[in-house]
Amino acid sequence: MAGFRSLARQVRDPGNDLALRRYSLRKCLERFAPYGHRATWDHLCVRHGIGPEDRAPDPARLVAALDELEAARAVWLGYEAEFAARRKREKHAGLRIPGSFDDWHRRTWGGFGVAWCDDPSVHPERPLAEVLGRIIAALRTVPGAGCPVCGGRALVWQRDLAHDPWCGPVCTGCGILVPQPVLTAEALVRAKSVRRGALASVA
Repeated sequence: MAGFRSLARQVRDPGNDLALRRYSLRKCLERFAPYGHRATWDHLCVRHGIGPEDRAPDPARLVAALDELEAARAVWLGYEAEFAARRKREKHAGLRIPGSFDDWHRRTWGGFGVAWCDDPSVHPERPLAEVLGRIIAALRTVPGAGCPVCGGRALVWQRDLAHDPWCGPVCTGCGILVPQPVLTAEALVRAKSVRRGALASVA
């Protein structure tokens, strides 16, 4: 099975036909898709002017979409390297079992669903690398009252999500499943008080 880098080379290879290059970009999303496969594809198509069903898109647009995906992957790989180094230090100090704070990372290992968007058509507008950078920065600071990506405080607790964790606080502004460790207890309680599908009006 081809890895991310091999697939990226296929996307960039002008000797490949456009259908293969597009297919290879879609396959890259099986290795790394921060919003989930469908939502990440929709995001890349919207940002780079690619028709979601276009089998022969402009190659420059395909490469631009790949560039954005690779930039986000670099941010995530940097975070994972830091995480691995921290866990190594903790194990050396006798802490063999990760704390509950690390549950979020365990569910997103490899970068799939880091900022899960259950509705594939609702996702942040900012570049993927910026979105991941904001989430990672929020994980390093004290919990806040709203979404680390868009700053919105309108969070709705949704159940039956299509990705683990199967429920959690979803930002009604940008559509991401907000990592619980970045939210205060009060923000989580507020999100749980709002019924699924409702828009939260939070001051």
